[in-house]
Amino acid sequence: MSISRQRSQDIIDALRRGTVPQYGLDVLAVGLGHLEQAFDDELNKAARGSAVFKSIRGEYGSGKTFVSRWLRERAHSLGFACAEVQISETETPLHRLETVYRRLMERLTTADSPTGAFRSIIESWFYTLEEDVLSQQSIDPNDVEALVEATDRLMEQRLGEVVRSAPAFSLTLRAYRKALLEGEEEIADGLLAWMAGQPNIAAAVKRYARIKGDIDHFGALSFLQGILTILKDSGHPGLLLVLDEVETLQRMRGDVRDKSLNALRQLMDEIDSGRFPGLYLVMTGTTAFFEGPMGVQRLPPLAQRLAVDFTTNARFDNPRAVQIRLKGFDTELLQEVGCKVRDLYAANSEVPERIRSRADDDYIASLAAAVTGDLGGKIGIAPRIFLKKLVGEVLDRIDQFEDFNPRQHYALTISDTELSSVERAARGAESTDDIELDL
Repeated sequence: MSISRQRSQDIIDALRRGTVPQYGLDVLAVGLGHLEQAFDDELNKAARGSAVFKSIRGEYGSGKTFVSRWLRERAHSLGFACAEVQISETETPLHRLETVYRRLMERLTTADSPTGAFRSIIESWFYTLEEDVLSQQSIDPNDVEALVEATDRLMEQRLGEVVRSAPAFSLTLRAYRKALLEGEEEIADGLLAWMAGQPNIAAAVKRYARIKGDIDHFGALSFLQGILTILKDSGHPGLLLVLDEVETLQRMRGDVRDKSLNALRQLMDEIDSGRFPGLYLVMTGTTAFFEGPMGVQRLPPLAQRLAVDFTTNARFDNPRAVQIRLKGFDTELLQEVGCKVRDLYAANSEVPERIRSRADDDYIASLAAAVTGDLGGKIGIAPRIFLKKLVGEVLDRIDQFEDFNPRQHYALTISDTELSSVERAARGAESTDDIELDL
């Protein structure tokens, strides 16, 4: 896979920070071949007008975020719009679907628009509607009033059920178009913001469109239907929505957690009913969330919908199942991804041969072993810190200093401040001073 210098640099920069890159993940992917066909089949199913629900489970460091972003790249290549929403107790509580909808709209992306894609999608849709009107009806393209009226009628036909369940959706779209024609840019911007679920929209903006209040929990579901219709009409076959870190529900207050689990069940049921054609909804979480008493198991109807037998040999896991588990890294995969990063770095370096010779496969294997050993031998949680050290403390130095040799001049050190709580726990106590006695 060829990749631009800028995208390569973005990947390296993200790894240096210890984060998952946003794009270009095909060049780093290892051990995911068994998922490709199932994911592609499900994306194509959504593109044909069905809806798909998938849950991805795995422990910290197993690659849940990586896999979901890797899937997003595959979706973008097929023309899908995509959004990744992190669930949290304060900013994006799952039981408030209007908030999830707002985050979705804020993070909506397409292959051409890596941020803020909503406006371009709406503009593309109106252009498509106008072209369809002109091709199907004998309307003079210079007769603006007649064209707008005919386009509004076609818009309501295309939106169908959405107009009946959420009349404010089409009202706002009509008003948005009218505001643009009248040169009321601020009004138009406010109406798009309201449609995207933003609160605190000026009263004057709402009066212009004759709408009231904000989008609520149930309105959010109807508006999502409308967005899916607009996406399809404007050339995007569907929407991939990733709900990441759903395991945070376990730390929430009991009543909030129960409402959130019920919201998940509701979403699954709506998908099964065919309400959201073109939606591919992915949820990520830890094993404890799916199996423990503070997660999915608290709501038996949800647990039944997500049930998959994982007592069998992991080698024969079914990637088509509603729930899949990530096996995490082993030594071989950790070394393989390290070599991929080294080669990507070298391809964009002024001294590629120096990079490849001083950080050869044997050295990368020894660094991977050292990082894993420092983290209590737990390979599964090692990839983040391993790649961070490889890029920031080894490859960067080889690239910048002609006489730097990592075998002679670098000894691995990992401080607690650069580790997450899970990584710190894996290290365990290094001396008697680290042991707290309960006296």
